[in-house]
Amino acid sequence: MYAALWRILPGPWWVRLLIVLVVISAILYGLFFYVFPWVSPLISPGDVSIEPSPTAS
Repeated sequence: MYAALWRILPGPWWVRLLIVLVVISAILYGLFFYVFPWVSPLISPGDVSIEPSPTAS
């Protein structure tokens, strides 16, 4: 699958690599500045309710 995507990209290998790096950077930017802040209120890592398991006596 990745080989097919690599063949679709235009230009020599260094242009393809630059395109891939820009796309990955754009995806990460979108995740960190839009998706993660939107999801953050929905996930509360401080509200963990793990009860201790009963020990055998």
